[in-house]
Amino acid sequence: MEIRKLSAAEIPQLAALERRCFSDPWSERAFESELENPLSLWLVAMDGERVMGYCGSQQVFEEADIMNVAVCPEDRRQGVADALLEELERRLAENGAETVALEVRVSNAGAIALYKRRGYTQAGLRKNYYFHPREDAYILKKQIKI
Repeated sequence: MEIRKLSAAEIPQLAALERRCFSDPWSERAFESELENPLSLWLVAMDGERVMGYCGSQQVFEEADIMNVAVCPEDRRQGVADALLEELERRLAENGAETVALEVRVSNAGAIALYKRRGYTQAGLRKNYYFHPREDAYILKKQIKI
């Protein structure tokens, strides 16, 4: 597995993975706009030319928000998400980020467990944050350092 910055060539695979993983998937155009955004950092975990997973963030000064994390169902429980988050946090810290935050469905026990293992703590709750189905989101935060 190789982790690298997202390139335009991988966007169709990301959009396909979004459709597999999320009820409100991002479009190819949404990912393209992230590549054009100087505040964004998106990473992919690759097995050759195949995307195993990805994560992305936006950073404003010392604060970063993780926008999305997804791993192909067949590649889950192999450390892909953990490796992606490790590299994302490292790069954000190198870029001056001090904290990172994200939202996660309150029912997503697997993701919550991963984030807690990585040192994220609950900082709040967003009521009715998600659609299809409507659901609350935990706000999780972590202090990061180089």
